[in-house]
Amino acid sequence: MPIESGSCASARQAKQKRKSHSLSIRRTNSSEQERAGLQRDMLEGQDSKLPSSVRNTLLELFGQIEREFENLYIENLELRREIDTLNERLAAEGQTIDGAELSKGQLKTKASHSTSQLSQKLKTTYKASTSKIVSSFKTTTSRAICQLVKEYVGHRDGIWDVSVAKTQPVVLGTASADHTALLWSIETGKCLVKYVGHVGSVNSIKFHPTEQVALTASGDQTAHIWRYIVQLPTPQPTADCNQMSGEDEVEFSDKDEPDGDGDGSSDCPTVRAPLTSLKSHQGVVIAADWLVGGKQAVTASWDRTANLYDVETSELVHSLTGHDQELTHCCTHPTQRLVVTSSRDTTFRLWDFRDPSIHSVNVFQGHTE
Repeated sequence: MPIESGSCASARQAKQKRKSHSLSIRRTNSSEQERAGLQRDMLEGQDSKLPSSVRNTLLELFGQIEREFENLYIENLELRREIDTLNERLAAEGQTIDGAELSKGQLKTKASHSTSQLSQKLKTTYKASTSKIVSSFKTTTSRAICQLVKEYVGHRDGIWDVSVAKTQPVVLGTASADHTALLWSIETGKCLVKYVGHVGSVNSIKFHPTEQVALTASGDQTAHIWRYIVQLPTPQPTADCNQMSGEDEVEFSDKDEPDGDGDGSSDCPTVRAPLTSLKSHQGVVIAADWLVGGKQAVTASWDRTANLYDVETSELVHSLTGHDQELTHCCTHPTQRLVVTSSRDTTFRLWDFRDPSIHSVNVFQGHTE
């Protein structure tokens, strides 16, 4: 009797293995067809920035991972059946095998081996794909070609600010540590006006929105408003510089350079006194700007304050306090009564003067320096 039951059990076991194997083949084939259709749907409906070749590769690799785990699951079921059969044979001897631990151990070993291979393959494929993408970017990106168009020579020290007039005639303004501000013809590079009213470094220059008036901030603790009158020179026709050789360009510059120390501003008309001097700061005025309309101006200083002035009366309207360290810049909105100030205290502040009765401030934090 024991021999006959053992042979029957073996026959039953072999029959179950053949049946489960055929089921797994049919299940795998059907699931692959469904998966292929699902991949096509994903590719058509999903909005992705990846190239289609990379997306197809990723979908194929994840499909392989799914198939591997499906096969592991089927093998696990077969192992459980084998354990149940073995337990039936050993039940008479009082010995059993913990199927959960056995199947878990074998499943874990096979799964770790399969996933490690697929993970390595996925990494390799993805790295190769991204390398091709980066290489394509490198090959299509061309280097920018820059060429010197005009050089403005006249200051004797560092230039801290550059600005362009908002009205006709359009001129270029520069502020320098040599205590002067210069106005230039953009087309010819000739100095048109020199302002010498400051006794300290000129740190900022801004043009009035509608008039030929400039606003300069200085290390002498003041900001000056001064008027200029310029007439742009007629540009002289010149040869095509693009067709000249490098040696010809050097000779042309040397011939046109003024004699002496090369100070191109020596023959400029000079403005020596301001229309208005804004005096309220106890430190360097590092920047200044016009509010919309040009009837008020704001200044930023190393004394940790920003001041809002009435241009016609030179009176201080508001003293904007709150920064813990020296201010580094101020800027105004082109169409709204809004002012931004920045400081060495790592913050910048937005001051709102749109409502005449109140003015609010918002503090922006995020920088560490």
